[in-house]
Amino acid sequence: MCHVLVIEDDFLIADHIIRLAQAGGATSVAQADSQEGAITAARDRKPEVILSDVKLACGTGPLAVQAIIAEHGAIPVIFITGSPESCEPCEPPGVIMTKPIQDRSVVEAFRRLAPQG
Repeated sequence: MCHVLVIEDDFLIADHIIRLAQAGGATSVAQADSQEGAITAARDRKPEVILSDVKLACGTGPLAVQAIIAEHGAIPVIFITGSPESCEPCEPPGVIMTKPIQDRSVVEAFRRLAPQG
């Protein structure tokens, strides 16, 4: 079972990313549209993979990821963004993919990073 956290503030894009994660093997998905919402969702259930936008209406994906990893330990991350230059801080260095979303590339990256089993 692979639990995924999608951090994206655009509902339609979040829904699309969730479908891609499921195509890649995710069995459960939580979605957050803000930095604080993402941290709370990760506290509710630790994700095994995070797919995150960089710029959010409230906060940033990288700061949410940084806080989640500080609390839970290493988690594979795929940043999907229209502004890759704004990915600060991007630690650990996750995979950075640009929008518009390339479905096949996202699914392949997800399968590469997701825990097997």
